Amino acid sequence: FHDEGFRLVQICCSREGEGFELTYSFDKNLVMSHLRIPANQNTPVPSISRIYLASFVYENEIADLFGIPFAGIAVDYKGTFIRTSVPHPFGTPQIEVVKRRPDETGGKA
Repeated sequence: FHDEGFRLVQICCSREGEGFELTYSFDKNLVMSHLRIPANQNTPVPSISRIYLASFVYENEIADLFGIPFAGIAVDYKGTFIRTSVPHPFGTPQIEVVKRRPDETGGKA
């Protein structure tokens, strides 16, 4: 994309089945092109920050929020770019079952 004159518009991460999908959006002459790749929390995704420096912002954000590792980020915050109360809040959901006694519901169903 870079060699053809495209500029990076955004990188988005979304859940896809048991894993994730990264969408890279590029623009050239007001025409958008998208590249979608599967990702998971166990396999590092090659960084594009050596080609598109601004991508380090998206890559650090995705690493911090989703837990998806990137290999070779030009500016790597190593998990401190976005501070959250829990690690990787948008990553693989952790389900916690809480059992309550009937009297704890205040009589409501």
